Amino acid sequence: MAKSAHRKAHPQDTERRIRANDRAYNSQFNYASNYIKTSKYSVLTFLPLNLFEQFQRLANFYFLCLLVLQVIPAISSLTPITTAVPLIGVLALTAVKDAYDDFQRHMSDSQVNNRRSKALRDGRLVEEKWAEVQVGDVIRMENDQFVAADVLLLSTSEPNGLCFIETAELDGETNLKCRQCLVETAEMSQDDSLIGAFNGEIVCETPNNLLNKFEGTLDWKGKRFPLDNDRVVLRGCILRNTHWCYGVVIFAGKDTKLMQNSGKTKFKRTSIDRLLNFIIIGIVFFLLSMCLFCMIACGIWETITGVNFQEYLPWDSLVPTEPLSGATVIAFLVFFSYAIVLNTVVPISLYVSVEVIRFAQSFLINWDEKMNYEKTNTSAKARTTTLNEELGQIEYIFSDKTGTLTQNIMTFNKCSISCKCYGDLIDEATNEVMEITENTPALDFSWNENYEPEFRFYDSSLLDAVRGNNRDVHSFFRVLALCHTVMPEERNGKLEYQAQSPDEAALVSAARNFGFVFKERSPNSITIEVMGKREVYELLCILDFNNVRKRMSVILRRNGKLRLYCKGADNVIYERLKADSSEVKAKTQEHLNKFAGEGLRTLCLAVRDLDEVFFSDWKHRHQEAALAMDSRDDKLDAIYEEIERDMTLIGVTAIEDKLQDGVPQTIANLALAGIKIWVLTGDKQETAINIGYSCQLLTDEMADIFIVDGHTYDDVEAQLGKFREAVRSAGLGHGGAPTAAAASAPTSVSIVTFRWDQHSESEYQRGLSVEESDTTGGFAIVINGHSLVHALHPQMEKLFLEVSSQCKSVICCRVTPLQKAMVVELIKKNKKAVTLAIGDGANDVSMIKAAHIGVGISGQEGMQAVLASDYSIAQFRFLERLLLVHGRWSYYRMCKFLRYFFYKNFAFTLCHFWFAFFCGFSAQTVFDPMFISVYNLFYTSLPVLALGIFDQDVSDRYSLCYPKLYTPGHCNLLFNKREFLRSALHGFFTSCVL
Repeated sequence: MAKSAHRKAHPQDTERRIRANDRAYNSQFNYASNYIKTSKYSVLTFLPLNLFEQFQRLANFYFLCLLVLQVIPAISSLTPITTAVPLIGVLALTAVKDAYDDFQRHMSDSQVNNRRSKALRDGRLVEEKWAEVQVGDVIRMENDQFVAADVLLLSTSEPNGLCFIETAELDGETNLKCRQCLVETAEMSQDDSLIGAFNGEIVCETPNNLLNKFEGTLDWKGKRFPLDNDRVVLRGCILRNTHWCYGVVIFAGKDTKLMQNSGKTKFKRTSIDRLLNFIIIGIVFFLLSMCLFCMIACGIWETITGVNFQEYLPWDSLVPTEPLSGATVIAFLVFFSYAIVLNTVVPISLYVSVEVIRFAQSFLINWDEKMNYEKTNTSAKARTTTLNEELGQIEYIFSDKTGTLTQNIMTFNKCSISCKCYGDLIDEATNEVMEITENTPALDFSWNENYEPEFRFYDSSLLDAVRGNNRDVHSFFRVLALCHTVMPEERNGKLEYQAQSPDEAALVSAARNFGFVFKERSPNSITIEVMGKREVYELLCILDFNNVRKRMSVILRRNGKLRLYCKGADNVIYERLKADSSEVKAKTQEHLNKFAGEGLRTLCLAVRDLDEVFFSDWKHRHQEAALAMDSRDDKLDAIYEEIERDMTLIGVTAIEDKLQDGVPQTIANLALAGIKIWVLTGDKQETAINIGYSCQLLTDEMADIFIVDGHTYDDVEAQLGKFREAVRSAGLGHGGAPTAAAASAPTSVSIVTFRWDQHSESEYQRGLSVEESDTTGGFAIVINGHSLVHALHPQMEKLFLEVSSQCKSVICCRVTPLQKAMVVELIKKNKKAVTLAIGDGANDVSMIKAAHIGVGISGQEGMQAVLASDYSIAQFRFLERLLLVHGRWSYYRMCKFLRYFFYKNFAFTLCHFWFAFFCGFSAQTVFDPMFISVYNLFYTSLPVLALGIFDQDVSDRYSLCYPKLYTPGHCNLLFNKREFLRSALHGFFTSCVL
């Protein structure tokens, strides 16, 4: 019985059950309360817990052991204060920082938990603290208020059960999003008695961190309703433009998606950190070897000489009187004594000093006005303080295209309808295409009362076709006006659209200006206005877009006629067209290639007339898939495949997305710095190639551009093998086995870099002027997503890596977010290179997290990439300054700091070692104990810290003018094992002189 009761009290891991307004039922499942606790310590637990955490660090534990040894009089020639002062200083500094951080967390927790929310109790609204809200409670939310928990929307003040929210706290996006409650629950409105009696049972997914995905069902009044993300409002959202709404709590407290996303991110360590750990271990072994030497030397000295001085220097009582035994015991004790005396060779303040330098360098990045984008007043931001010097060691950059290299401000530029191309401006006299400039007059759309003054289009033949009631053209614009998820909104008497992507906004805007105005949307209908005439369509189903499907569809009914409207990527739509449309497909493909060659983003539009009987049967199966709690997405995709076929091609849209300012120059300079740039984009091949030429990733001077587009494993392997032979025969590899010139380049750069410390500016410039850079020739590779699937196969990845690493530029097109991350991981794993990924959208998050350094661009696609990144910038061109100036400075400063730090430690500590030869290896010290205590902590810390924060070998102007100065970073020339040994030997000789 006990076991049975226990099983009942804990729902299965795959689902959660909630009954609205029934605390007794929900309490059996022990769901998390809405109380939030992000703090780590209390007043009582702070000291023990914090000390325990700090002594997890090897260096702190090492010095604690030394402190214990120093308490033993028989082996310590120093007072414990010599180790206690620096150890307590380091522990206290860290403890103060941790205490301050935790105090802030306590304050934040208290503020959030004590916020007020209105909840229904026995049909009456009462005020409760957020912390007292429980799963299953029905709460009322009001305009401009934060949402207390993750809730299923029941009813709202807005027509059609709509609710507008701002999700800035969740994903950083400030644009309003729309949620919609079920029609059946919306009827309860704000009747507290009806809502208080609501007893629907919700079965949904278990807590997770997926912000854009929710699966569940609602059982109420004998019916079952599917629930998805559009029915849910998450904790941390703010209600906007909605007077009130009601919702039932489905996740509370630590189970909410906001808290599920607040877990620890993957910890990234720099290559210098990894090298330092190796060096510290080496120093400890060096210390032990010195102690061992002194122990043996002490035993020999005591046996031969020390035994004769017992009358003046009597041995301790614990030492045997027999000479050999006594000398052995003394030597054994001396081992530990020298471990104490020579302990300063192990740098206790190193990690604290490194963190201070990185923290200060992060502020220098944040304060750089030259990386501020004035249009949006957005500055660069270091979102982490632990990776700054890694910015100076980047070898590979992986970049998204849309919104990263381009502006992601979409404008409707051209189109193809029924095999006819529109958008070019034709000279009537010569019948040639004219260039469109800023001075070219745009068409006048003022005849349309809903037109947008900023909309510009130049080809009058398309407008003539619209006004001439061309059937195909009207069908084209109807698809644009109907097939989308845009929400209309009246603001100050003007119709505005809330779109989830710039592409959708541009297409709906184009339809609007040509007279096909999207006016209203309800749960069951879409209303448009065609040339001033109102058309109402019954909305039967929306087949959502995602990155795998690469298309979306709507199914509508008007005047008894059922039709599916679809838009998506050309390769996806072409596979689903009628078999007898080959002629239209071929002609349209020419237009697609033309548009892509001009760097335009393309989408295909298609329709399908549906039979009522077929649709009725399909709708039933669709409902079953929508109610599934297991693999719902896969089942829905399979159902969508059944109906999105045998379609008729209507036309193609071509949207312009211009390059950001300064992108070609930035890419050229980064290439000169020895950094390889890979572009990973979802666009089609021709568009990617065109953008590659525009931003100088591809040039006419290149020896060859390889296209990998094979559909099978054998095809891809054959293409890559052919390209490998071409590279070998040409002997123009870039990035594989270095040529003589390439091998010598890093050395010459390092000489120039260090020469700045000793010579004049004119000599410095002359040194740079003789450098030669290979800016011409070389190869590039363009690979399609379907080919990349095979290229990333374990048995072929080595071949792909060999070919791609010999190329100056690599462009991967038609790739998925997962493939982006896999490409980054491939380079990290096989090339052992420092990688940087940069993007602006949610589809770039996996790539950004996979790279050593993630850079997010705060652009048109929200802030999800920024929130996942280590550094954020507003424009791609700022990446040049981030790497070539701040990255190089940070690397140079950190390396110089480390060299001086190890030098001073060895110079100071080895003086004790040399003194051992003059004091009979008795572990006596040269310096005063207090001086030993504060040598590292105070006397020598400020000079090297100042050097690590402010030192500049060259100005920012020279760093940008001469990109090859960046080369020592990714060649690891300024701090490596050899440079460490040089610093240690320098300290060794200095100690001899002292």
